[in-house]
Amino acid sequence: MSQAPGAQPALKRTPLDSDERARAAANFVPLVTERLTADGSFRVSADTPELIDLFQDVARRAGEVLGRPVTSYANGRYMIITFVSDQGRAQLQG
Repeated sequence: MSQAPGAQPALKRTPLDSDERARAAANFVPLVTERLTADGSFRVSADTPELIDLFQDVARRAGEVLGRPVTSYANGRYMIITFVSDQGRAQLQG
């Protein structure tokens, strides 16, 4: 397949290896916990299944660090990490 003259080549992402993924998760947890504490939510560009999986792990770890349940929503472009509402917390507890 050829490209039109002057066209930019398609971006090809290299998947993170297991060590890179572990370091990324560990480094994002403090940032996410800080933003959750200050603003109540954190939004990040997460447009691939790999990034969504990474930030779901970060959300889980942030909830453990803060001792509060968090939830994450992804729409294929962004992921929002936020605290579970009081109503949602009541549903989780039974």
